[in-house]
Amino acid sequence: MNISHIEHVGIAVTSLEEAIPFYENMLGLKCFAIEEVEDQHVKTAFFQVGQTKIELLEATSEDSAIAKFIEKNGGRGGIQHVAFAVQDGVANALNEVQEKGGRVIDQQPRRGAEGLNIAFLHPKTTAGALLELCEKPAE
Repeated sequence: MNISHIEHVGIAVTSLEEAIPFYENMLGLKCFAIEEVEDQHVKTAFFQVGQTKIELLEATSEDSAIAKFIEKNGGRGGIQHVAFAVQDGVANALNEVQEKGGRVIDQQPRRGAEGLNIAFLHPKTTAGALLELCEKPAE
């Protein structure tokens, strides 16, 4: 697997409307995109920090992964996942993880925010952290 960099850090929030001003006013970052990913029941906001992005995630459904994360976290948000950019394809990376005995959540890549191909590795494989693999799709 060829990981080039941390693509983004996903932070679950209870409200984008409340969280965005902190990142803009207190940290001096600029939100460059807000997007809803309907099949994941999430609304996202992105901030660029060098080569890495911060992705704020707000649940749009009570049964979404983000809503469940916040519930388990006592009603508060927090770091939900770290995403790595892979250069040799998410499908190849998933195969490599499984060949080495790792567990995956996604059997094949799916479309995520910003049009990226994404897939998640199971936290039981990653010492407890939810890790995402992502790549820009071929044009």
